[in-house]
Parts: sequence; structure tokens; C-alpha cells
Amino acid sequence: MIITPNTEELLRAAAYNNAAWCAAVSRDGGFTDGAWSSPRRTPLYYPDAVTLTRDTDTAALLAGIDTGAPHASVKDSFAVLDLAPAGFEVLFGAEWIHRPASAPGAAAPALEWSRVSGPAELEAWETAWDGEESTGLFHPELLTEEIAFLAGRDPGGRILAGAAANRTGGVVGISNVFSADGTPEDEAWAGALALTASLWPGLALVGYESGDDLAAALRHGFTAIGPLRVWLHQG
Repeated sequence: MIITPNTEELLRAAAYNNAAWCAAVSRDGGFTDGAWSSPRRTPLYYPDAVTLTRDTDTAALLAGIDTGAPHASVKDSFAVLDLAPAGFEVLFGAEWIHRPASAPGAAAPALEWSRVSGPAELEAWETAWDGEESTGLFHPELLTEEIAFLAGRDPGGRILAGAAANRTGGVVGISNVFSADGTPEDEAWAGALALTASLWPGLALVGYESGDDLAAALRHGFTAIGPLRVWLHQG
């Protein structure tokens, strides 16, 4: 695809939004002009560093994370780094996605959607997201004005679908989209988009997806704007 100045701005906004989310979940790390990184290993599924520009200093980036611990990882937000010489290999690739605020409204969801409120609801949300149990990955300190856990419930109050949303600047990031078996197709995206629009009206949405999840996002008005890669250290 052709990268225009506007696309580049969106990519940087998406990368920063995701880095802010990773920092909040990890409760650690710091930002430089080129990256967010944590000197200690981050929780499962979360990278130790996220690049914020195309010209991030690789040596400085790697010096800021613990490559001595197993499975250190780097989110290469612009898919431009070569970390193989440092003992990394590509774990997976994905596409950044963008949905403008002017996009048509989402389809009406089938479930009742609301924002999670309080630690007990957050634990129930994580249990539904995990499919088995809550491990405390999503801690109560995440329940802030700029972060929302979105839950779709059946008439009995069970959480059957959900997503996480975080606002940074003029964009809202959508992540951790999930639904239980038997939930109507695309319910999670329809409900999350409708609720996010009511929480932060007029803001564009960003995130990243791959495979079937990317296809679902594209069906709901998102556009793929550029690739990313996650590198995993093999030490």
C-alpha cells in the first residue's frame, strides 16, 4: 500500500495507543521518542517494547529490555526492524486497522452492552475473555476514565462477548475482542463499536488484527493501514 502523510500519522497514533495500553496493563516501563519499553518481563501476551517510529534505535531498544529472561518480545510497529542478529525471530504479523469517526453506525447488537464497573465485574469479564478463569491480568487500576472494558450480557447477566477500549489523544484503541461459543456472528464487534461510539463520540478507532479477526474488523468499517510484526527472543 502507499503510505501517505495521513496514513503515517494514523500509524503513529495507533502504535502510541497500543503502547499506552501495554504500559497500563504491565504497570511498568517508560516512553522515549522512539519506543515504550519495560526493563522487567511483562505479563503473558504483552510485549516488552513497542516501537513508536520507523527509525527507532535498535541497540537502545534492546538495551532497555531484559533479553536474559525467556521469551522477551518486541512489537515492531512498522515492520521494519531486523532483530534476527540479536536472537529474535518473528512470532507473528498483523495489520494495523483504522475506522474513521465518520464511518456508518454499527449494526444493532443482540446482547445488552455496558461498561464494566468495579473489580468484581472486571474479574467476571476476564473469566469470560479467558474462557476458564481470571488470573488478575486485567487489574482494577485499569478502570479509569480513559480505559473501558465493554461487556455484552444475556438476559441473565452472563458476559458472552466483550472488548477493551482505551483512549489516547484523538483515537480509541479496540483490543481483546471476544465472544463465547454460540454467540451471534460478529456480535462482539457490533456491540463494542456501538458502545464505544456512545462513550467517546466523534473519535476514530484504531487497533490491530490478523486472520479471521482482521476479516471481521474489515466487515465492520475498518481499513488495514499498515503491517506490524512481533519478535520473540529465542534465548
